[in-house]
Amino acid sequence: MKIAIYPGSFDPLTLGHLNIIKRAARCFDKLIVCVMVNSQKKGLFSPEERVELIRRVVKQLPNVEVDASTLLLAEYARQRRARVIVKGLRAFSDFEAEVQMAVVNRKLNPNIDTMFLPSNEKYTYLSSTVVKEMVRYGADLSDFLPREIIEDVKKKMDDSRREN
Repeated sequence: MKIAIYPGSFDPLTLGHLNIIKRAARCFDKLIVCVMVNSQKKGLFSPEERVELIRRVVKQLPNVEVDASTLLLAEYARQRRARVIVKGLRAFSDFEAEVQMAVVNRKLNPNIDTMFLPSNEKYTYLSSTVVKEMVRYGADLSDFLPREIIEDVKKKMDDSRREN
């Protein structure tokens, strides 16, 4: 069985992420979308909340599993018997950092390869950070987020603003 992992913070999952998930799912027997902790980012949603939101969005994709991990990606891949890490690239600036991580992951786990999927041109501008900014200004989110989670994201941003 060919298993791949699509790691990310997914805070929140965007239409760009979903595009990569759907395309990668066609390439592998199983695709694990793994919510990873990014120490450089403060999350809007908890990892558990992100897993639940992503599961709701990908429920129609039978070979996609959603998980969360605090392990190093190379170790997580070893434990899950995955041979490929899938990374989406929006711009050339993403490439430099992602290649560096691919080399590190391969050093830590020689059985792992990284597959880069260029972003669909409709989503090259899209990031979770951009989405959160759009929510703050009340923008229409239908071009940014899967419809299944738009209201969850709006509510979470409202709750977050009330707390601060």
